Amino acid sequence: MIEPVQWKTRLELLSDKEVRTLHQSSLRIMERTGLVMPLSKARQDQACDLGLQVDRETHLIRFPPEVVEAALQKAPRRYTLCARNPENDLVLDGEHGYLTLDGSGTDVLDLETGQVRPSTRADLEAAVRVADALPQISFLWPTVSARDCPARVQPLYELEAMLTQSSKHVQAMTAVDPLNAQGTIEIAAEVVGGREALKKRPIVSNFQCSVSPLAYDEKALEAAFVFGQAGLPTGFMDMTIGCGTAPATLAGNAVVANAEVLAGVTLFELFFPGVPTFYGSCATMMELRSGGVTCGGPEDWLLQVVGCQMARFYGLPSNIGTFATGAKTSDWHAGVENALSGAVNQFCGADMMCGAGLLNGARLFSFEQLVMDCEIYDMLRAVVQGFAINAETLAEDVIHATGPRSHFLKSKHTRAHMREIWRPSVIDRTPWDEWVKRGRPTVNDRAREKAKQVLASHRPEPLACAERIREIIAAYERL
Repeated sequence: MIEPVQWKTRLELLSDKEVRTLHQSSLRIMERTGLVMPLSKARQDQACDLGLQVDRETHLIRFPPEVVEAALQKAPRRYTLCARNPENDLVLDGEHGYLTLDGSGTDVLDLETGQVRPSTRADLEAAVRVADALPQISFLWPTVSARDCPARVQPLYELEAMLTQSSKHVQAMTAVDPLNAQGTIEIAAEVVGGREALKKRPIVSNFQCSVSPLAYDEKALEAAFVFGQAGLPTGFMDMTIGCGTAPATLAGNAVVANAEVLAGVTLFELFFPGVPTFYGSCATMMELRSGGVTCGGPEDWLLQVVGCQMARFYGLPSNIGTFATGAKTSDWHAGVENALSGAVNQFCGADMMCGAGLLNGARLFSFEQLVMDCEIYDMLRAVVQGFAINAETLAEDVIHATGPRSHFLKSKHTRAHMREIWRPSVIDRTPWDEWVKRGRPTVNDRAREKAKQVLASHRPEPLACAERIREIIAAYERL
């Protein structure tokens, strides 16, 4: 079972006026500067017929504001990301938030040796099996790359790993070309009983990333069209880097990011009106000493809030980069960055939060970090959801009956409500002497032990068509 966040309140960073100002600035950029979005000749013709201004030589598309506004109205405000097990379905209704794994780390911190090595398909299977057992993880990304599989169809092997090792919803975020998009749909349709059944119960979704500043890759757009034709939820995500692929100012970064996502959503809804889409943002800043990315810091967290607010302004579900600390190990650095990032995203109301388990700027997967990120998420979830104030919770009768200088340990009211108190999974609250007697275990030790226990005992729901999926992948390898 999964444990989503149910919001009681939301953080608003921008005023209504500032949100509208950012929106209007984005529209001006889309109309005057435009975005490079390579399309086939037939799709260019269709785009022109739909009201876009297309330069056929440069592939630059300009978006009249009225076309953007009309396209946004076609996008569903509420829909469900389905799962193999219907009990794990995710309703994107603006009232719940869901956590996923982070995506596509290239290395793994070996659970047995503690050494860093290139990730494999077996690592992905193990990571997904642990995630399947963790109720805080609501849906899946391929958290590490199956680097030992044929690169051309690697996303299909990654999809197989997620579908066989979990019954939760899969966001097939590495299917970024038409071949793997088609293979993803064929495999998912096999699981649910056909393409029409898949359209009704989309157990997979997808998103495509912009190429900042102000561009998209041709294969990525074609992949989005493949998913759109199948009627599957398909989002668009920015990964702008302030000082590099976006202006140094937060507002400049945000407006480039917003224009990129809006362009993807607009094009998608013009071609496939009414097919579910979402607003994705993993905007960050350049790390000025190294030239890399910050992957944690106040600017990142502010950009996360802006992404949530803009998505809400457009009535679209949001998928916001969460956690993904730049720390090299699961230490104080990782705890600070992931706790603050998690708090920002939960309080600002991110519908989808990606994601848990990666270190070193989303390059290194750690089983221990996955478990600890879920602990952080769970603590924050308890705070964000608040508490009820009513006759039962105020407990006046119990207080009167107990009176001064007594205690509530024997009260039926205490027995009825005590299990509502948040309890840790890996945080150690034992007395000092007991902790010393047990060998002074660290939180990392406890998280490692929990991951090992899950791998030893947890078995995901069997997938009846596993052999057929392997046949489909083999067929795509031969194409």
